[in-house]
Amino acid sequence: MGFATNQMLKLYHHPMSAGSRYIRLLLGEYGQTAEFVEEKFWRRRPEFLALNPAGTLPVMIEEGAEPLSGALVIGEFLDETRGATMREKRLMPDAPHARAEVRRLAEWFLIKMEQEVTRYLTTERVFKLLMETGEGGGAPDSAVIRAGRANFKNHLQYISHLASTRNWLGGHRVSQADLAAAAVLSIMDYLGEITWSEEPAAREWYARIKSRPSFRPLLSDKIAALPPVAHYVDLDF
Repeated sequence: MGFATNQMLKLYHHPMSAGSRYIRLLLGEYGQTAEFVEEKFWRRRPEFLALNPAGTLPVMIEEGAEPLSGALVIGEFLDETRGATMREKRLMPDAPHARAEVRRLAEWFLIKMEQEVTRYLTTERVFKLLMETGEGGGAPDSAVIRAGRANFKNHLQYISHLASTRNWLGGHRVSQADLAAAAVLSIMDYLGEITWSEEPAAREWYARIKSRPSFRPLLSDKIAALPPVAHYVDLDF
């Protein structure tokens, strides 16, 4: 049974949500257009909670179908319905063990790294600036930021290890693993949290990902209360 790939897509996202950025990259790589709705998820709008009771991003709706919630779930859906027909441009390998490795890494970056790094830094440095006091807004917690930064060093070293021992993070060709890592690092880069000179292998890999056409919309993201560092949009950083 085939899948229709011309159905209208709507993505509820936030520019500083790594999972949201991951799905935007996947859509770009697969040449899919979508309506993008920026969701301030911390406000827990009843209409949004009706789509995803967990109140988390991203959420994607395909015309005429039930909402899909979570970056990994949506990523699998896009692979099955779009990627399976892309041949060498598919972002999943052909072999089962290779696919398992890509899934492992995507989970590492979008779940483990989110829990240990991204959630801390985005909440303290970004979302608290955007929230009202009653929503949890206020001054950032320096201790939480320090913990996130300490954890980030280990993750960045792991990315450097993968980049220095493989052609792409998940294997011999670009995959969902690369887009998951790039989604997270693009936020860290936006916030100026990365000293690229200390991790040349990660820098070389990120420069290749950053130069892909699917990445361009991410480079246009701007948070009014917190503009990106100067080199964020520079492809030769």
